[in-house]
Amino acid sequence: MSKFGELIETRVPVLLDFYAEWDDACKEMHPVLRDVAAALGDKARVIKIDVEKNKELAEALRVKGLPTLMIYKNGEMKWRQSGEQDANTLIGLVNEYI
Repeated sequence: MSKFGELIETRVPVLLDFYAEWDDACKEMHPVLRDVAAALGDKARVIKIDVEKNKELAEALRVKGLPTLMIYKNGEMKWRQSGEQDANTLIGLVNEYI
């Protein structure tokens, strides 16, 4: 879990997407997150975390529904929501923390 700390201890906002390959809603979020990452460029990071490969982390963060999206900045969770979101909403949310 120390690597997770390194991921979120940044000055730029980090949008985390907790997903599973078998989940249809998660699959639908892939192109949305690609658009978000492209729109934000180097002002923020978008990181996808497979809950199947990171079960301990998902449990520690109490990820229940998929996809679960979180925004961290300076190691602190700023926003969290489960379910699909559109690109413009996510871009707007991340921009609040830039």
